Amino acid sequence: MSAWERLRIAVRYTFAFGGAQLSTFLSSLSMLGLVLAISLLILVLSVMNGFDKEMRERILGMVPHITLHSAIPIANWREQMALVGQHPDVLEVTPFTEFDALFMRGGQIETAKGVGIDSSDPAAVARQLAGLGEEAVAAFAAIPNSLILGVGIADHLGVKPGDELTLIVPGAGPGQEARATRFESLKLVAVLKTGTELDQVAALVQLPLASDLAGLGTAVSGLRVATRDLFDVTRIGWELMNNMPTGYYATNWMMTHGNLYSAIQLSRDLVTILLFSIIAVAAFNVVSSLVLVVFDKQGSIAILRTLGAAPRDIAMIFVLQGAMIGLVGVTLGAVLGAAGSLVVPDLVSGLERLLDMNFLNTDVYPVSFLPVDLLWRDIVVVGAVAFAMCVIAAIYPALRAARLAPAMILNQDRN
Repeated sequence: MSAWERLRIAVRYTFAFGGAQLSTFLSSLSMLGLVLAISLLILVLSVMNGFDKEMRERILGMVPHITLHSAIPIANWREQMALVGQHPDVLEVTPFTEFDALFMRGGQIETAKGVGIDSSDPAAVARQLAGLGEEAVAAFAAIPNSLILGVGIADHLGVKPGDELTLIVPGAGPGQEARATRFESLKLVAVLKTGTELDQVAALVQLPLASDLAGLGTAVSGLRVATRDLFDVTRIGWELMNNMPTGYYATNWMMTHGNLYSAIQLSRDLVTILLFSIIAVAAFNVVSSLVLVVFDKQGSIAILRTLGAAPRDIAMIFVLQGAMIGLVGVTLGAVLGAAGSLVVPDLVSGLERLLDMNFLNTDVYPVSFLPVDLLWRDIVVVGAVAFAMCVIAAIYPALRAARLAPAMILNQDRN
């Protein structure tokens, strides 16, 4: 039997236009199971990849990879910045000053951790104010008492750009004696909306003002460091700290956001294992379907054997049928999963507008939207594994069909 004849018979047993009703019905069920499992796995993987990407690029794009603190205010911070910048794994270094802040507007009060950044430093502007337009950045740099709030804090206070707020700073300062509580009038020049948890905590002012409010004079609280390798910050931080004078200590993003990132990775792995098990169940369905097809086509198999078909030819027919079920299921599942990944963010946004509610809120989740990152690598891996499962699943029914004795089957049919 030629390869073309084997393929023709396999197609006849697999697809509806072949006329084999039971065989095509069972094949269609197997394909449907594969399509649903594969499309669901690709969709979920895309969403988990989206969370991973937003965590790395959006959240960690604004959060310092390493933060160098000092037990006393850093007066010579420019010299220390130059020292830190000499490390080969350091991309950029920016100074900052932190202070406890209480913002008041009318009867509304909101607490936050105020952060002072150097608006003249392009690196600090690019990292901290990336979501703002050029006009907002220029206004922040031009006005000494300017303020930028995260959209979460601004909404709680009920303020918008151009409003005046009262800032209250407690009277205690690091390394200094207690002093009177400071009251400062600030002008809100922009609202920072990143779609991440940073919207609930961001409160940015000019670095000189922050140092003055914190009682540090012209000194700063510490240095923010961006590194080349996000996942080697422990080693880099240790090396930087050893190069600094006594009294410095280092923290990194893994201490503040590491658990969240690990949870995302663990969820992705567990969901992948779970959904691959669903694909395995769909592949097992191919086994049961083809076994039933073998029983249904015993007479046809016996006739083919008497016409000269070898056991190998019969086995190849059913292996080809399993391969075609896998090929169609993988193709349709990949297309449906990719299309769903591209559509689901807009679908979720539409449902949020329709129901007037947010499914994801930065008070609880790291982002306020459903992120999706469709990777061709995932489609190829999922498709290849599912196709291989289908081919392997077809081996047992193929061997069973090849071992059928044609004389016994024809004798049973005559009786």
